[in-house]
Amino acid sequence: MRISAAVVPERNHPFIIKPLELDAPRPDEVLVRIVAAGLCHTDLSERAGGRGPFPAVLGHEGAGIVERVGAGVASLQPGDHVVLSYLSCGHCRNCLRGKPAYCDHHMAYNFGRRRPDGSTTLRDGAAAVYGSFFGQSSLATYALASERNTVKVRTDLPLELLAPLGCGVQTGAGAVLNTLHPFPGSSIAVFGVGSVGLSAVMAAVVAGCTPIIAIDVRSTRLALARELGATQALEASAGDLVEAIRALTGGGTDYALDTTGRPEVMRQAFESLATLGVCGVIGGAPPDAELRLPYSELLMGRTVRGVVQGDSTPALFIPELIDLHLQGRLPIDRLITVFPFAEINQAAAASERGEVVKPVLRMG
Repeated sequence: MRISAAVVPERNHPFIIKPLELDAPRPDEVLVRIVAAGLCHTDLSERAGGRGPFPAVLGHEGAGIVERVGAGVASLQPGDHVVLSYLSCGHCRNCLRGKPAYCDHHMAYNFGRRRPDGSTTLRDGAAAVYGSFFGQSSLATYALASERNTVKVRTDLPLELLAPLGCGVQTGAGAVLNTLHPFPGSSIAVFGVGSVGLSAVMAAVVAGCTPIIAIDVRSTRLALARELGATQALEASAGDLVEAIRALTGGGTDYALDTTGRPEVMRQAFESLATLGVCGVIGGAPPDAELRLPYSELLMGRTVRGVVQGDSTPALFIPELIDLHLQGRLPIDRLITVFPFAEINQAAAASERGEVVKPVLRMG
């Protein structure tokens, strides 16, 4: 079928919205009319270089309405409102243990820009265009997804609001609620308060953490973090952050979370921990990045834990996040700025300049 999609013709090139041909759904696939899609830092990183071939259609925070389902799809039907998330195989050891974010095939299924069997879903005339990004490529008016990464949601909330739940929000909130499991009254420091970090701040409020310390280079982000529940906000360039956090917490924080992907910031997050503290790291560092830690502090019961997609099972966690939002405990609307799909390059530029937290593209 004919669709419109935001194509990246080569690395570091602006998005070009153009018509493409999209395959019909296979028996295990779902055709979704995309209503809205979040634009994530990962999309922009992949555009700048990435791990797959070009030309490509990116996008991995899609939300829309099911148009058609393959013959083997049992849990969805046309008309369902859905949020699209990451793809997993469902049959490797980690998937069977209920840890699909750590699927043995995670990199190939989500960054390979092809179906699991190696085929492509998109064409520009006779030429292949590489889609299937995170099993969706939702920077388009329609997307093919798998039943496994398509989550049915309620129909009384705008899909522009729900789109970021598929990656950014579930990653930040899940890192706190699913990975760190902070106890009420425990302290936490969140390094970097973009959409992922602010989602973590909101989840820390849900978990009953105090103090909740937000760290960032942008004063506007820190102000928003305070409005969303951070009890302290520290400018990243203002003095010795580790000492400041130790002073605020009486010797170190119980939990720390890095969302920047910068090794020097990860080390600060680790060094801000109290004995037996746990540091989660989320941000997408370069593949060859190395993290050096002082052994004497690691020896004293401190833990560093990598986090993928907030340790979430999307079909379970996304509805839980929606419930928290409806209770007024996860005000994700405060993060979102909506742009028309035609303004995708303006949205990307605004995100990279830090002018918006979470750009969401409306396809209509």
